[in-house]
Amino acid sequence: MRFVTIAMDTAMAAAAFYLAYLLRNALPIPTSLRLGPFADYVPQQIIYVVSLLGTFFFFRLYHLHRGSSRVDLVYRLLSATSITSLVATALSFLVSRPDQDLTRGLVIYNWGLALLLVLLGRVLTGWVGRTLHRRHPEKLLLVGTGDIAQMVLQKTQQARLGYRVIGFVDGDSTARDVAGVPVLGARAELGRILREHQAEEVIIALPQASHDELLDMISACESERASVRIFPDLFQIIASDLAISDLDGLPLLQIRNMALQGWKATAKRVMDMVGSAAALLLLSPLMMLVTLAIRLESKGSVFYAQTRVGLDGRPFPCLKFRSMRVDAEAETGPVWATADDPRKTRVGEFIRRTSLDELPQFINVLLGEMSLVGPRPERPMFVEQFKAVVPRYMERHKEKAGLTGWAQVNGLRGDTSIVERTKYDLYYIENWSILFDIKIIARTVLNLFHGDRNAY
Repeated sequence: MRFVTIAMDTAMAAAAFYLAYLLRNALPIPTSLRLGPFADYVPQQIIYVVSLLGTFFFFRLYHLHRGSSRVDLVYRLLSATSITSLVATALSFLVSRPDQDLTRGLVIYNWGLALLLVLLGRVLTGWVGRTLHRRHPEKLLLVGTGDIAQMVLQKTQQARLGYRVIGFVDGDSTARDVAGVPVLGARAELGRILREHQAEEVIIALPQASHDELLDMISACESERASVRIFPDLFQIIASDLAISDLDGLPLLQIRNMALQGWKATAKRVMDMVGSAAALLLLSPLMMLVTLAIRLESKGSVFYAQTRVGLDGRPFPCLKFRSMRVDAEAETGPVWATADDPRKTRVGEFIRRTSLDELPQFINVLLGEMSLVGPRPERPMFVEQFKAVVPRYMERHKEKAGLTGWAQVNGLRGDTSIVERTKYDLYYIENWSILFDIKIIARTVLNLFHGDRNAY
């Protein structure tokens, strides 16, 4: 598929340049202009196509793996085509004749058309690739039987990545199958299992495995020519950005302060204010319909303010549309919601499944109690439970709670592993950027259209 992708990018880049030439002749923007014959621009077209291919190789756009985020792909294509335009323009001036116009309009039209057409080509090649993978799925072996391995299994099944999980490998479990998939043996038998079942790829989902164990498993995979990927452990996430400091000449490793400060905190707050205000304005008709539906079905308040823990461990009233009976917790007390929870109303079941019940939290964001993106807030009694058993759990509260988060867009919603959620939240806090927030928001919107089996 790599060669097909390169051929498609070549064709789309060449087509974009030609269409940009036609468009510049047809549109008097920025000024009316008549270009010479297209034959004079063929050398520039060749330079542009070669520059695009070279830039795409540099951005590793021909080394994408299945399961790569489409949002990441769009961002990388945007960056790569922008760099291509700069490089190709500079090189074109070296070969252009003095009487030949390399106009601003041609460069800008070419940039926009190249981005659209190359993206279209990637969509087409992606569809072809997924179709082929569904017909001829690769055999995938999962090492581990715990929550992480089961999460990987769920991901492969939900996203339809063209894998067929043939089994689990683990040495600490006596189970014969996990989630309907057989356990084929222990870790010590990994080489034999790979030979017998002809697995093409292995994912090691054992974050607590020692380095020696990992090296043995990797060696077994390489001996059987199976590609291998490893789920990172907590230390790798924590140590993603260490700094060297000193104490009067004594060298020390310093873990950076995760809390956003200065311009970063200001930029995030501005983004929250603009985004929440725009969302409340655009979604107000939908929120009125939800309000009417709740009011017609049952008596009681339309909104439900539930105490959650936010920035610096401070509680705040988290707003939601009421999706359960008024006295839902009178008998049970605070408990997790379940997929078939009898406390939900009919309207409530729908708005929880579609996440419409969380729309009032844009008000929390506008007031500064929450952010558009961040760790999802938990109730105080659950926070007290989790901080006693989950490493670094309270560090989630160094940033504002979010309407959506990195853990949520990766499928960790509802009754899923709080340990894994915490790892994702800490990774987000340690690697925050505006582009990271935009990526999470985009993936959240896409997930709403595809549905989420953990949203209940």
